[in-house]
Amino acid sequence: MTKERARRKLTAIFSADVVGYSRLMGEDEAGTVQLLKEYREVITQLVQKHLGRVIDSPGDNLLAEFTSVVDATECAVKVQERLNSLNSELPKKKRMEYRIGINLGDVIEDGARIYGDGVNIAARVEGLADAGGICISGSVFDQIESKMPLSYDYIGKQAVKNIKNPVKVYRIYVKSEKALWVNKEVKLPDEPSIAVLPFENRSGDPEQEYFSDGLTEEIITGLSKIPKLSVIARNSTFTYKGKAVKVQQVSQEMGAKYVLEGSVRSSGERVRITAQLIDGTTGQHLWAERYDRHLNDIFAIQDDITLRIVIALQVKLTEGEQARLVSKSTKNLETYIILLQGHKHFFEFTKDGFLLARQKYEEAIDLEPEYAPAHGGLAAAYTVPLWFGWGDSPEKAIAKAIEHTQKCLSLDDTDAFAHAISGGLHLVQHQWEEAIAAGERSVVLSPNSADIIAMFAISLKSVGRVNEALAMIEKAIRLNPLTPEWYLHELGTYYRLLGRYDEAIAIMKKTLDQNPGYLMSQINLTATYSMAGKLDQARAQAKEVLNKVPDFSAEKFMKGFPYKDQKIIDGFIENLCKAGLPA
Repeated sequence: MTKERARRKLTAIFSADVVGYSRLMGEDEAGTVQLLKEYREVITQLVQKHLGRVIDSPGDNLLAEFTSVVDATECAVKVQERLNSLNSELPKKKRMEYRIGINLGDVIEDGARIYGDGVNIAARVEGLADAGGICISGSVFDQIESKMPLSYDYIGKQAVKNIKNPVKVYRIYVKSEKALWVNKEVKLPDEPSIAVLPFENRSGDPEQEYFSDGLTEEIITGLSKIPKLSVIARNSTFTYKGKAVKVQQVSQEMGAKYVLEGSVRSSGERVRITAQLIDGTTGQHLWAERYDRHLNDIFAIQDDITLRIVIALQVKLTEGEQARLVSKSTKNLETYIILLQGHKHFFEFTKDGFLLARQKYEEAIDLEPEYAPAHGGLAAAYTVPLWFGWGDSPEKAIAKAIEHTQKCLSLDDTDAFAHAISGGLHLVQHQWEEAIAAGERSVVLSPNSADIIAMFAISLKSVGRVNEALAMIEKAIRLNPLTPEWYLHELGTYYRLLGRYDEAIAIMKKTLDQNPGYLMSQINLTATYSMAGKLDQARAQAKEVLNKVPDFSAEKFMKGFPYKDQKIIDGFIENLCKAGLPA
């Protein structure tokens, strides 16, 4: 009788356990067991959502497998984000923190169980993770590096128990589900203020998510054009997506008096949209409407919702402002849907997401060559990846961005984001006056768009108008309370340029708390320490930079930063060198 051959397969193994479990059990056995059950359920749901399966969960351990390392890693990040958020509401000594390890390896499958070195390495890698952290093996890193916009730290080849050869291990930096730096002193502004929550997709089809998200974005964009209305940025309000939250909570956290919420249900050629405007300070419903229309009426519905909000909030508009609220979109529904699909990929902010966005925008242009929003989207999809250092040919990307920005503006000179992108493109070409003019135009057209305001601040900084840049970035932060790290990086830069070194250092540290792997702020902090005469700290920070970029060059780094005044560039390079970084 022949021996049955063991079934082998390549799989992504996810291993997790609780840090300090014995201590927690010793202090509160019943409470720890209950919390363990709750957290295990959270993890299990996220594993299933990311197409994985839980194999075993003995004691405080949990073992899962995924067919995709991207799914496994994304799941791990979401798990830690979610648990960080849950733990933030507990006393420190009660918090239950997991560490997670992921390995891609060959395993033996026996029924529902898996065995082998692949599993053992995942467990050993997990043991190297910090509380609330994630470590991955080199086999995982090789697969996800170019696919996921995460911050990584290589911690070297690690000798792990019962594994013959050392294992390359990388640490992933995980942000809290709630941003680590929040403008907690948010106060209601004097003018009317509104937060637009992501419209709920009730179509029963996750693929329809682009439609509900697109409607939300269009309304935010429309409202941002109104000078006398403070509009919270998409980046902040979309953190509530898929969560059951009270409008009072949103109002308080976002610093917005009014909250708009709604839902979308599409079926065939019909669409049902509900929207309601609520006073977040009192809970009073100010306006509500249900639209049962043909899909072709979607543009009229968007305009109607925007105008109804303006009327309800008693915001007075000039004729020009009212005219700008009317959608300048295609009447070809197919083209519009492809555009929304492009937007969905764009806002993933991943390397692959930008590539997919480009494809969709190009599809829309093929269908309708004179469709301005598609040209604007394509320009942005070539420009924004450059900020992340993605793309093999920056020169080609810039040329494409210029081409499609110009085309967009020739078709629609009121596209604020296209003007903002144009300003940035003029900046990298050292066309200073043109950059400022484009930025000014973008802010006039959309005076309450946080990203547009923040982009204009960069142009102002680059030409030496730093105090004005500071005022603009502070306004952007007010409109985007869950502040992106690049806003904070810019704020720290403006403090540095103004000689306010202690404030600059404090902000840069907060930026790195939010994203420890953010190289730009690491370099900026190095130079600022040096300028402040804190050479010991500067040299220590310089070592961190070199650990991350061994071939770092100060002059090469500064080539990517346009400043009209060469003295600023020279001074920055000098202080980096003083800290011990190579010229």
